[in-house]
Amino acid sequence: MPNLQDEMKRVKAKVDDVILTQLLPRSSQIREVDLLYKMMRDYPSRPAKGMRPFLCVAACRAAGGSEDDAILTAACIELFQNWILIHDDIEDGSELRRGEPALHKKYAEPLALNAGDALHARTWEALLRNRDRLGFDRTFAVMEEFSKMVNETTEGQHMELGWVVSKRWDLKEKDYYEMCTRKTSWYTVASPCRLGAVVAGAGAEVLAGLEEFGTGLGVAFQIQDDSLNLVGDEKKYGKAKSDDILEGKRTLILLHLLASASQSERDKVISIMNKSREKKSGADVSYVLSVIDKYDAVGFARKRANELMKGALATLKGIRWKGDEEAVDLLVSFTRFAVEREW
Repeated sequence: MPNLQDEMKRVKAKVDDVILTQLLPRSSQIREVDLLYKMMRDYPSRPAKGMRPFLCVAACRAAGGSEDDAILTAACIELFQNWILIHDDIEDGSELRRGEPALHKKYAEPLALNAGDALHARTWEALLRNRDRLGFDRTFAVMEEFSKMVNETTEGQHMELGWVVSKRWDLKEKDYYEMCTRKTSWYTVASPCRLGAVVAGAGAEVLAGLEEFGTGLGVAFQIQDDSLNLVGDEKKYGKAKSDDILEGKRTLILLHLLASASQSERDKVISIMNKSREKKSGADVSYVLSVIDKYDAVGFARKRANELMKGALATLKGIRWKGDEEAVDLLVSFTRFAVEREW
């Protein structure tokens, strides 16, 4: 079986070629439009993991389809990932993306917003190209799943942003899981896998199994992402360390800390987290990190991630695949990678 990392890189290289040579314009004689095209190509040109297109291709092969049939849809998933990251970075006030300045920091915020909108439009335009290879019925099925992914993601993002804006702290683990399922699970695991399966013509049973698999693994993936934000290597992770604290995000780590801390610690943490990003000091961040460490909140969250990963793995192994066994094995390897990765 090919190495998982090598396979992800291989698929990512094919997807990048489709995006940069077929889907995105290169230049314009109009200076402002030329800048727009440059900005649209910025995030797609930066090094990235390429997990979502890999899952699409692997699931398609596992379900009996061909990689060539899935590669355009996989490229569209990557386009989607890039346009929502542009908006996400603005919403969160992030400084870095993939080790470089976020697009709104590199250029003006209004220009970055418009570049994200332009990528969004190109994504739907590109999805329509599937009709030449897949036919109208399967193309529309792909677009229907894509619509589901977009709607779930924006609802989950709104939940998370709403908690920060309204300063909500009456949250439980189940609230976090619900938010992550919508914000992360659908666009990171469930829909990429289901899109590949749709391309392959898989039936309702396989699609239902992939929804269950993707939901659990997506939450586990987000928990690991939250952990890496606090204790990971910034160079590998590609975002500024402790950004989640600066952004005031309600992570499982933080919810466990608040449930475990003394009243005075809880009050101080909430007071710090309710501050705007620019008003949080280095001492504020250090205090929150110290209390997280005191109650081993990262360890608690990673234990939950492992439990979710094991459940997802059991679901994956229970799916009745009709295609490439090597692709199934790669999906199994990815399931473990989702919670073991350092980036």
